[in-house]
Amino acid sequence: MPRSEPPVHDRARKGGAADPQAAVQTGALFNPVTLGRASEAIVEQVRALIQQGKLTPGDRLPSERALCETFGVSRVTVREALRVLESGGLVQIRVGARGGAFVTSPSNERVGERLSDLLALSPLTASEVTEARMVFEVGILPHVIERADEEDIAALRAMIEESERSLEAGTYTMAMSAAFHVRVAACTHNAAVEMLVHSFHGPLLMSLQEARVAAPLMGHRGAVEHRKLIDAVERRDVATATAIMREHLQRTADRVRQVAEGDGATAG
Repeated sequence: MPRSEPPVHDRARKGGAADPQAAVQTGALFNPVTLGRASEAIVEQVRALIQQGKLTPGDRLPSERALCETFGVSRVTVREALRVLESGGLVQIRVGARGGAFVTSPSNERVGERLSDLLALSPLTASEVTEARMVFEVGILPHVIERADEEDIAALRAMIEESERSLEAGTYTMAMSAAFHVRVAACTHNAAVEMLVHSFHGPLLMSLQEARVAAPLMGHRGAVEHRKLIDAVERRDVATATAIMREHLQRTADRVRQVAEGDGATAG
């Protein structure tokens, strides 16, 4: 009888860690890399295998020594590649007898943070962010209204109440408004939307802060509109919710434009 091929990868045991002696078979998946930017080539191979489903969450990569032999590189190069993979949320490095590099499933928050970093480093203006918000936040409202459950509504109402208490105490910040908008979008229960929402938090906050320069009392009016919006969402009233959101975002856009034009006007 011919010998059967070894399994392509080692799955983590249900509810526990994977067998520390078993790992992905290097020869079955990886190819040697050329020197130069070898660590990047290793990262790209691992990333491609994850995208193709040949490596899945829970799989343990081969040992550093095995990876060095397979790729034909030094341990320093392998460690650099693993560091990049870990910082990207693609693997988790564990220490101890059952340690190693394990494939993980990046969370929406982690992916969103990476996108947010890219947006923060790009030359975005507050006006551009506000325009993008109009497209995105109004566009997802039908899905928000269709999918928001009791837990979502309760969470949003709790955020509104906290904002109102903070306004009375004089401790309100625009970060609270940004967090509210992020939570509204999360009501879509769509992983892609949630990732984009998390990535948008930083630029969103920039937009709100610039608007408040022109209108210091924006927080008070915004809190009222937030409550009206959630009332409409709870009633499953798409038309009213859309009208409220459009007016809410347009007001922010107008204030941001005032700042850009150097008007410096304030609102009551």
